[in-house]
Amino acid sequence: MQQRDPQFAGSYQGMRERILKDGAIPAKYKLLMGMITDTIAAHPDGVRGLADNARAAGASEAEITEAVEVAYLYGGTAALVMGVNAFPGG
Repeated sequence: MQQRDPQFAGSYQGMRERILKDGAIPAKYKLLMGMITDTIAAHPDGVRGLADNARAAGASEAEITEAVEVAYLYGGTAALVMGVNAFPGG
């Protein structure tokens, strides 16, 4: 998108950074929410990337594990299978 519409890409990136920073909800929890969404939507690269970003924002392995469990609760076994992408070696 950057090459096709740099204005849109810049706008999106700015909005993303603003929304995902610490606020009333800490950044690590926002990233875990995104990871849950990507787990249910079956986006393995997104699960992996968001889990890594959540770790960098201070999320513990226990928090990531519980987020995968929440994804399973709402997304079923397929989400649990996708959720293993949150861990190194998947």
